[in-house]
Amino acid sequence: MGVGVFGLSTQTGEEQAEAKRRLHLPYPLVSDHDLRLATALSLPAFAWRTITCIKRLTLVIRDGVIQHVFYPIFPSDTHPDAVLAWVRTHDV
Repeated sequence: MGVGVFGLSTQTGEEQAEAKRRLHLPYPLVSDHDLRLATALSLPAFAWRTITCIKRLTLVIRDGVIQHVFYPIFPSDTHPDAVLAWVRTHDV
């Protein structure tokens, strides 16, 4: 099973690079600063100060097709296990 993990946020690429370094994230971050993807997919979002943030969720995508959406994410500490269990029991 080949799995790719990516983070998506509304931060600029520069802000994401800083966060990736500071948090030691082992996966790439993708910027949706202009909210094109969030709008196209009607992703849940909220306003924080002067910016729009995408709520925490997980999309399982295969060959460009969304296979499953995990939302809301709770509790976050066990979420990776839940995603792996789902992927292992589905043809993804």
